[in-house]
Amino acid sequence: MTDGEKLIPINIEEQMKSAYIDYSMSVIVSRALPDVRDGLKPVHRRVLFGMHELGIKATGSYKKSARIVGEVLGKYHPHGDTSVYDSMVRMAQNWSVRYMMVDGQGNFGSVDGDSPAAMRYTEVRMQKISEDMLSDIEKETVDYRLNFDDTLQEPTVLPTRIPNLLVNGASGIAVGMATNMAPHNLTEVINGTLAYINNRDIEIDELMEHIKAPDFPTGGTIYGYEGVKEAFHTGRGRIVMRAKANIEEVKGRECIIVTEIPYQVNKAEMIKKTAELVNDKKLEGIANIRDESDRNGMRIVYILKRDAVSNVVLNKLYKYTQLQTSFSVNNIALVNGRPEQLNLKQLIHYFVEHRHDVVVRRTKFELAKAEARAHILEGLIIASDNIDEVIKIIRASGNADLARESLMARFELSEIQAKAIVEMRLRQLTGLEQDKLRAEFDEIVKTIADLKDILENEDRRYQIITDELIVVRDKYGDERRSVIEYAGGDMRMEDMIPDHQVVVTISNAGYLKRTNLDEYKVQNRGGRGQKGATTRNEDFLEHLFVGTNHQYMLFFTQKGKVFWMRVYEIPEGGKNTKGRAIQNLINIEQDDKVKAFLVTQDLKDEDYVNSHYVIMATKKGQVKKTSLEQYSRPRTNGINAITIKDDDELLEAKLTSGDSQVMLALKSGKTIRFEEEKTRPMGRTASGVRGITLQNDQDEVVGMIAVDDAESNILVVSEKGYGKRSNLEDYRITNRGGKGVKTLNITEKTGGLVAIKNVTDEDDLMIINKSGITIRMAVSDLRVMGRATQGVRLINIKDSDSIAAVAKVQHEDESEDEQNENGTDVESTSTETQE
Repeated sequence: MTDGEKLIPINIEEQMKSAYIDYSMSVIVSRALPDVRDGLKPVHRRVLFGMHELGIKATGSYKKSARIVGEVLGKYHPHGDTSVYDSMVRMAQNWSVRYMMVDGQGNFGSVDGDSPAAMRYTEVRMQKISEDMLSDIEKETVDYRLNFDDTLQEPTVLPTRIPNLLVNGASGIAVGMATNMAPHNLTEVINGTLAYINNRDIEIDELMEHIKAPDFPTGGTIYGYEGVKEAFHTGRGRIVMRAKANIEEVKGRECIIVTEIPYQVNKAEMIKKTAELVNDKKLEGIANIRDESDRNGMRIVYILKRDAVSNVVLNKLYKYTQLQTSFSVNNIALVNGRPEQLNLKQLIHYFVEHRHDVVVRRTKFELAKAEARAHILEGLIIASDNIDEVIKIIRASGNADLARESLMARFELSEIQAKAIVEMRLRQLTGLEQDKLRAEFDEIVKTIADLKDILENEDRRYQIITDELIVVRDKYGDERRSVIEYAGGDMRMEDMIPDHQVVVTISNAGYLKRTNLDEYKVQNRGGRGQKGATTRNEDFLEHLFVGTNHQYMLFFTQKGKVFWMRVYEIPEGGKNTKGRAIQNLINIEQDDKVKAFLVTQDLKDEDYVNSHYVIMATKKGQVKKTSLEQYSRPRTNGINAITIKDDDELLEAKLTSGDSQVMLALKSGKTIRFEEEKTRPMGRTASGVRGITLQNDQDEVVGMIAVDDAESNILVVSEKGYGKRSNLEDYRITNRGGKGVKTLNITEKTGGLVAIKNVTDEDDLMIINKSGITIRMAVSDLRVMGRATQGVRLINIKDSDSIAAVAKVQHEDESEDEQNENGTDVESTSTETQE
C-alpha cells in the first residue's frame, strides 16, 4: 500500500444491496416503465424529441432511420442502436400500436414476425399525432434535464395533448415489477376524460359508459367483461381475446374464415402450431389451412373435413390455439418518478393534471412574452409621438450607447425600450406604421388581460383543456376495432351453439346423425309423412328422439366403458343422409362395440345428476345401479362404467329416476321383475350384483327393460319366430337374484328367447333375421295373451334361418296423430324416418 492510501472495510452485503437497489431504480425510472403523463418510456420520448430537433415533421420529407438513430444515440440515449431502432420500428407498426407515432417507408416487419429491414434502408418521418404530443414544447411547458454527458438539455416529459398511455398502452419488464397496459380507443378515452373534467367525483362505472373496454390494433373480440371491469377498477385484470371468425362455404366445402386475430399473436407461428396439432390428431375436423392474407387484409382459411361440425371445430381452435389468448392488464406507471398501480380514474386524473400544468406554464410563457412586447411597443409609441426630438438626440450622440442613455434620461425609458428605439427602421416613421404600432399595442393589452384571466380562473383553464381535447378527438378519433362480447365468460363449447331442437337418429347398424327439427316440416293430419333417411342395405333407423343441442349422450360398450358426447357434436345431416358410424365419433377399441346409449339433460346440474341413476345388465345376469353423477366428468378415452368379468359382456343400460321396476329375460324363457330400489347404488368400478340366476352354463340374459308405466305390455320373441304380448301385471314382483318365472314355453319349435321389449299399440317391430332379411310389423296386430302360453308365430322362418335381433320402432301411420305442441308433427315425420 502506497503512502497516503488507507483501507476502508465495507460490509459486502450492504454494498450488494445498495448497488442492486441503485441498478433496479435506474431500470425502473430510466428504461422500462412509462411516465403516467405522456405514456412514454425514455427511449420513445427521445426518438420523438430527436425527430423534432431534426425538424422531421409529418408534412416534410422522409429521412433515413439511421440518421434519427444516430441523433438519439449521440445526444440522448446511452444504450445500443438496436434498442433505439427497435423502439422506433414498433412505433411505425399498425399491428403493434393502436395509433402509430412514426410514419415509416420501407420494410418495417409484418404481423407474421418478419424482421424489419436494417435502419440504413428504411426511412421515417413523424405522424401528425406525434406533432400534437410535442406541441408547445418550446413554450417552457415541461422541465428539462441534462443529457448523459451534461452537454445538452432533454425534456423529462412531453407536453402531450394525446392521452397516450391509455390510447397506445405500454409494456415493459423492470426489476421486481412489470407493466402491461392495454391500448384503448381515442374517441372513447377523450369522451371519458371530458366526463371526468365535468365531474371530478365521477365513479369508475360511470367512466366505463364512455370507455367501454380496451381497443386492440388487430381488432378481434373481447370475450367476457369481468376481466375488463376488474382491470378498470383495480389496475389488474385478465382480458380474454378471440379472433374474428366466420363460417362460410367455399367451393362446396365448409370453411372457417379468420379475418382478425388477437393482439400480439404471431400469425405465421399460430398457423404452424395449429398445423402441428392437426397432424398430431389433437385437433380433429380440419383438412387444410391456407393463409390468404394480402395487402387488403387478413384472411386465414381453415378448410374443414366433410363430416366435421364447424362450430365444434371453431371452439376447439379457440381452446387449443392462439385464436383465443388473454391479455393480463397490469397498469404500473411512474407517478412523480415512483412506480404506482393505477385504475382507470387515476390514469385520467394524472393526464388531466399534466395538461393543466402544461396550460398554466404555456400561459405564463405567453404572458411574459406579451408583456415584453407590450413594453417595447410602449417605448416605440413614445418615440413616434416625439419623433423629431428623438432624431435630434440620436444625431447628437457620439455612438449608439450614448444615444440610448440620452433617450432613457429624456423620456424615462428602460434600457430595452431605448435599444428598440435606436434600432428602429426609418420606415416605421410613416403614418401607416405608427397606426400599426398602436393597433398592435391595443391588441396585446387585450391578450395580456386574457392571459391573466386564464391564470386567475381555473374554470377557464379546464375549458381550454376540454376544447383542445375535442379538437384532438375530431382530428384523430375513429371507430372501435375490437368488438365486445359481454356474455362471454369461461370458455365453454356450447357458448357459440344455439340450443335448438334437433332430431337425433341412430340406425341398427350404428350410424348416427342429428337433423334440425325445422327440416321435419309441419304436416296436416292424414299426411303421408316424409322419407326420412337413406340407410345401407338391410339397415334401418332403430332409435329416434327429439332433443336439444346442449343435451348429453352417453354411449355404453360391451366391455363396460362409457363415452360422453354433446348432442351438438353429433355430425349434422339432412333427412336423407345416413350419418356417421359411432365408432368414428368416439375413441372405442377395435374389438369393442356400443351396446346402449342414454340421452340426459345437463350433467353439470347437481340436482339432476344426483336424482337419476343408470341401471346396467350383463349377459351373465349381473345388474348394477350407479348414480348419474358418477358419469358427469368425461374423458376422451372413455371411463369405466362397470367392471366386466371374464366371458361376460355389458348388454343394456337404462336411465331411471330411482322408482322404476327392472325386468330381465333369459334365453331359456325365464323373466324376473323386481323393484329398482332393491339394488343399492355402487361406484363406477363395481361389477354389480346378481339380477337373475341362469338356468345352466349355456343360458344368458337377452334383454333388460326398466318400466315406469303400469300400462306397458311386455313382448318377448324367440329365435324361431314365435312371440307373445302380455300384461305387465302377469309378471309378479319378486326379489332380485331369483330364477324368474316362465315367460314363454321354450321348445325346439320355438328356439331360445332373443328379445324382451315393453311395447304399446303405437309401436312397430323390426325383426332382423340372421340371413339379413328385415321384416316390419305393427304391435297392434298382436293380441294380449297370458304369460304361460307358447305365443303365436310372428313370422315364418326357413329351416336354417333364425331371428338375430328385434328392435322397437315408432309406428308408421302416426301421421294421423295430433301435432305436438311445437306445431311440428314429430311423430308423423319420425315414423317415416324408420323406412
